[in-house]
Formats: sequence, structure tokens, C-alpha cells
Amino acid sequence: MTNRQTIKHLTQTAMVTALIIVLGFFPGIPVGFIPVPIVLQNMGIFLAAELLGRKYGTIAVGLFLGLVALGLPLLSGGRGGAAIFLGPTGGYLVAWLLAPMLIGTLIKITRAMTSGYWWLEVGIVWLAGILFVDVIGASWLAVQSHMTLTAALLSNVAFLPGDIIKGTLAVFIARRVRAIVDFGLPA
Repeated sequence: MTNRQTIKHLTQTAMVTALIIVLGFFPGIPVGFIPVPIVLQNMGIFLAAELLGRKYGTIAVGLFLGLVALGLPLLSGGRGGAAIFLGPTGGYLVAWLLAPMLIGTLIKITRAMTSGYWWLEVGIVWLAGILFVDVIGASWLAVQSHMTLTAALLSNVAFLPGDIIKGTLAVFIARRVRAIVDFGLPA
């Protein structure tokens, strides 16, 4: 990889990190029966995987989460700090870090981007993005909130309609952006 390519990938990574931050400006919607809000920010996680691939997508999300851990109020609702990772949303945040790696790996294995089958790409985001994040998040929520795992998983049903829309929208946005901007599709 040349210096020019490295600079290009790092710049794109920084831009996607900034996009995740901007999506946090939209306030979360409280669900009421669990202490985890509905947020738009997870669409940025899907976009990171879709646009940057597994390596740089994970770096973008890791950079974002590192800034949050340092105390910058970058999560929806202006939250930040290391304590956030121990609260009810901690499992979702950890899953956000792993989601681009999982999405990028599945997309690379199935060659969903180059196959022309947009529905395969959407299915991967639904499975590796939404389902994975919700299961990991609910598992931590159950431990942290002293709920049964079944109750925590059932509470995630409230997130599914919005997450399905955000995941589908992320794929269509990424496909349009990739048609215009050369992301190089790094591994």
C-alpha cells in the first residue's frame, strides 16, 4: 500500500468517524421499559462497515468509542465517559466495535458488493449488524439490569422496525456513495 492510499484510507476513516459523531446529535428516543434509547447512531456503524470494510470500519468505530471512553459527550443525548461502557448500553457499544468486522467479513466472503444482489448485502447487515448487536446488547443488559435474558431479548423487539429501516437505508446509501467515490474496498 502506498502512502497515497494510506492517507486516502485514513481520511475516509476520519470522515466516517465524524459521520458517526454527527448522527449522535440526533437525540435518542426513550423506550420506557428499558434504559436503552432508540438512536440513529447505529446507522453510522453499518455505514462504516459498508463503506470502509472490516479493517478500516472497525478502526473508525474504535476511534469513535475511544473518544467516548475519554469522556467526550459524543453518544446520542450527549453522553460519554468510561462509565457508559459499564451501564445498560455497554453491551451494545462493544457489539458496535465488532459489527464492522463481522459485516465486512461476511460481505467479503459472499462478495455481496460485487455480485449486484443488493438484498444479499441488506441481509448481511440485518444479520451481522442488527441481530448481532441486539443479542450482545441484550445479553449485557440482562446482566447489568438483573433481567432474564429472555426479557432482555424480547425488549429488543422495540428496536427492530427502526433498525431494519436504518440497516436497509445504510446499504442503499453506501451503494450510491461507492458508485461515486472510490473507497478502494480495503480488507
